[in-house]
Amino acid sequence: MSLTSTATTRPERPGIRDTRNALLRDRTTVAGQVRSALAAIRAAEPALGAFVAVAGDRALAEAEDADRLLARLGEAAFRDRPLLGVTVAVKDLVQTRHLPTTRGSLLPNRRPDTDPPAVARLRAAGAIVVGKTRTSEYGWSASTVSRVAPPTRNPWAPDLTAGGSSGGSAAAVAAGLCTAALGTDGAGSIRIPASFCGVVGFKPTFGRVPYLPPGGDRLAHLGPLARSVADAAVLTAVMAGPDPRDPDSAAVPPARPAGSGPLRIGWIEFPYTDGAVRRVTEDALPALSAQGHRIERLDLPFADPYAALVDILAAAEAAGTAPGDEDRCDPGRLALVRYGRTLSGAAVIRAEEARIALRARLAGLMEDYDLLAMATVPAEPFSAHAIAPPWAAEPEDLLWLAWTPATYPFNLTGQPALSLPVGHTARGLPVGLQLVGRVGEDDLVLSTAGRIEAELGLAMVPPGPRPKGE
Repeated sequence: MSLTSTATTRPERPGIRDTRNALLRDRTTVAGQVRSALAAIRAAEPALGAFVAVAGDRALAEAEDADRLLARLGEAAFRDRPLLGVTVAVKDLVQTRHLPTTRGSLLPNRRPDTDPPAVARLRAAGAIVVGKTRTSEYGWSASTVSRVAPPTRNPWAPDLTAGGSSGGSAAAVAAGLCTAALGTDGAGSIRIPASFCGVVGFKPTFGRVPYLPPGGDRLAHLGPLARSVADAAVLTAVMAGPDPRDPDSAAVPPARPAGSGPLRIGWIEFPYTDGAVRRVTEDALPALSAQGHRIERLDLPFADPYAALVDILAAAEAAGTAPGDEDRCDPGRLALVRYGRTLSGAAVIRAEEARIALRARLAGLMEDYDLLAMATVPAEPFSAHAIAPPWAAEPEDLLWLAWTPATYPFNLTGQPALSLPVGHTARGLPVGLQLVGRVGEDDLVLSTAGRIEAELGLAMVPPGPRPKGE
């Protein structure tokens, strides 16, 4: 299947600042931006499969309201609306007013039809929500395979996965169907598809962006996918801040401003990293060294917490799924649910003890290093129709996330982590570099990633004919 036949209908790829400048100079209108995005989405579906619902007339009505505001206030319209006219998509796990939320499942969604804080804040800042993006059922796997819709395909190689579970969001941004997107990340679900699709994916410190309803596993983060670090930083700033309905959001330490000067960076290579991925990420090392940072290669400094992750996730999935719902469940997630029902309370407590031990180990390590750096995922994308690489794709084996050992540890610790595209393999597939910071030091992660991005100067645009001017 080819996506290149729709490429010429895709809009140009302005970032947030570009959109503002174009609107102020009368080079475009918000309605024009939104019409272009909606036309591109229609043209790309179903070959790409990034969206499960599109906003359509409502998005256009909001765009026309924004144009009237601009006509009346001019530049002052941006004073409290830094995202005015910016098109965003929202992952289908996140509730949205006036747009259906299936959560990637045939099971009924009984959550209220309202915007949670992150979406409400994006809208209040002027963003236009253009649609909902595909995910696996409840985000259980790092793919978009579900019973609701066909899987999302990778814009760089349509036979391969976009990753997941925020794969629809990553593919939509990479393909130029929207300026940015909102994703969720419970074990790598923002960073994995960001790496596979060649975009920036940021998982802020746990609780920095309120998550409603809060998950009992306390693993999931809300964060942006964007085409630049600067855009990811703006989106995070808009969405961040406590909300009384999410107690974890009130417990987040205040964001600490990024310092200046050389950093101490611990470089980690996880076992079984593919040679193609290793070559690309190691090619990014000079960009760090050129900025004066001290890089030290580390042996893997903690034990793999995968067994604890599986037990925590399985217990949470079992708690949220009644036996009478099994016939409508994704078969793969059902294997996890059934395993969760076998867990004793003691087993779950042991998993939580392993989480605490990992947090302590990483907190100690981060006393010696300002950041950790590594390949976001150790392998290239797998089949679009699979939930994992072949050796991990049998749900009953409970290995469905074992192939991504550099992402899930930092959900257990709640640390900020960002995936930055740093190049392509010989097959032309994007590779992401992951930066991990101390809890609360989101700005240091973002600012360092921004400097690497500027140093590398990559143009991460999927192959195929491009519109004139790109």
